[in-house]
Amino acid sequence: MTEASLKIATSQLLISEDVRENGREIRRQMTLAKEQGADLIHFPEGAMSGYVKNQIWDWQDVDWSLLKGELEQTKALAGELGIWAVIGSNHSLSEGNRPHNSLYVLSNEGKLHTRYDKQWCSNTEINDWYTPGQSLTVFEVNGWRLGCAICIEIQFPELFLAYGREHVDCLLYSTYADKPMFGTQAQGYAASHNFWISFSNVASHSEVLASRMIAPNGEIQNVCEVEGSSFILSTLDPKDASWHEALNYAKPWRKKAREGDIYRSRFVDDVRSKDNGSF
Repeated sequence: MTEASLKIATSQLLISEDVRENGREIRRQMTLAKEQGADLIHFPEGAMSGYVKNQIWDWQDVDWSLLKGELEQTKALAGELGIWAVIGSNHSLSEGNRPHNSLYVLSNEGKLHTRYDKQWCSNTEINDWYTPGQSLTVFEVNGWRLGCAICIEIQFPELFLAYGREHVDCLLYSTYADKPMFGTQAQGYAASHNFWISFSNVASHSEVLASRMIAPNGEIQNVCEVEGSSFILSTLDPKDASWHEALNYAKPWRKKAREGDIYRSRFVDDVRSKDNGSF
């Protein structure tokens, strides 16, 4: 991990059925976040396009050209401002194939840097709405390794283990959820893998599950309490004494522990060890 700090704005977005309104609000938050010194701003699931069963009820109703135009404007603004933006949106595929549920990663140079496609879709999503993704997404900003995850994927520790093996420093988790347990699970993953988790939720569910930044020891570092469309700005500082134990002791130790050699080298051939039927 780099010794430099990273400033992340975690959005709590009010999503509309009007893609143009979503675009305007996303770009408004990007501008404000940059003015406050953010290196990156992170938005919820479906932030630009809207989410199925909430703003979208039929793919035939989606104006993909309009959506692309809003994304292009937002990409250009990222370059003008010099800020990274990670934006939830549906991503259309070729005719006959269902879209992906995705996170677009826009660079501070005004380019589409990469995209994450949700791999672990819900039962309804996989049967009625989406094509699943096939790979992790890891990218770097100012020396920080960042990963992406979406909503129901919080239920799959395999994904968070995989990102741990990729040595991510911060996971950008976007959701459209009203389940407080998702927040609890995110704290557990942050503490288990000793990485930050930017937890971005929609404003309509903020009363039960507000957007937040979770520190690498599992503590909530910052939380958005405003019900309206807003964001929180968090400084991720590896030199902060609050995270010293998690980053400099727990994280390297758990890496060794997961590799297993520290345990295998201490196995013994002992009859009392093998006998599970006696005290």
